[in-house]
Amino acid sequence: MGDKHLVRFEPVGIEIEVDEDQTILRAASEQGLQLMHGCKEGQCAACKSFVLEGDIDDIDLDKYSTFALPDMEREEGQTLLCRAHAYNDLVIELLNYDEEIIRSGLPLRKGTVEVLANDAVTHDMRHLVVKQIAGEDIKFFPGQYMDLTVPDTGEVRSFSMANLPNREGVFEFVIKIYPDGAFSQFLEHKVSIGDRLEVEAPFGTCTLRENRTSDIVFIGGGAGMAPMLGLLRALAEKDGDRKARLYYGARTKGDLCFEDELRALEEKIPGFKYVPALSHHDGDDWDGATGLITEVVRDGEPNLEGMDAYVCGPPPMVDAAIALLTQRGMDTRNIFYDKFTTTGEPEDEGTS
Repeated sequence: MGDKHLVRFEPVGIEIEVDEDQTILRAASEQGLQLMHGCKEGQCAACKSFVLEGDIDDIDLDKYSTFALPDMEREEGQTLLCRAHAYNDLVIELLNYDEEIIRSGLPLRKGTVEVLANDAVTHDMRHLVVKQIAGEDIKFFPGQYMDLTVPDTGEVRSFSMANLPNREGVFEFVIKIYPDGAFSQFLEHKVSIGDRLEVEAPFGTCTLRENRTSDIVFIGGGAGMAPMLGLLRALAEKDGDRKARLYYGARTKGDLCFEDELRALEEKIPGFKYVPALSHHDGDDWDGATGLITEVVRDGEPNLEGMDAYVCGPPPMVDAAIALLTQRGMDTRNIFYDKFTTTGEPEDEGTS
């Protein structure tokens, strides 16, 4: 372990010790602080913050995408907490934070899980179900994600839980299969029932805000279905009257999944409406919405002032959705998102 330094977060006034060998985000997570973050790979910018006290030389950054942190922003004092190592005491201004979420963080825990099911739900998405069999019980909030280690490689991949927390230690995931994906290829060709995987959780801050009563718009695409399911299942269990709509984008009719459950949720959640949209529907027997999911939201939501949004999917979709939501009157502080970045070398990197 390296030397430790004090890092204070403003405007919340919380101070922690950070080891030089850890990123600031990792140190905070281990101490039960749930700072805003997404990919943990320096690609999504969800953890971007400003250094109030300290010098640029006091922070060393692991590899990151300069799309997430342009050189000019870094020179002005901004940093990515998921890649930042502190080499002196620092004061950090959180640019994107929720004090309720920060203080309600759950501790990170490692464990071993056993595969219960690995079923195809579309031609390129799998429904993986595992059960914890060793380690401290892993707790999580709906919408959070888990790190799974690819056996024999040491490589780690992150996937959102689709189910609600439970005493049985069962976790469900909806995982997209990529041709060159280390975990997805392992999932498609090698995983058998009974296989064991090493995991760590919980991560992520795209969780339901319990202090909010506003109506909700959910926007998802691809494997973004997983956190959408988790959040909607949680909403269905609450005795409230928050209305909700889910806009989910897919290429073709065959790329839709969990249709029966989503239609059933329309009966369980007050005012809930499920709106699937196809971007490539040639040859499909389809009379629903068509086009990019952001176009469908634009047509269906003329005014979003006072509402909340949860957005999960590929980065271009998430960025386009956030831009649209703010244009339609939504406060950026009430937009919660997860960008499903693919793991690998960013096309444009920054190094210290």
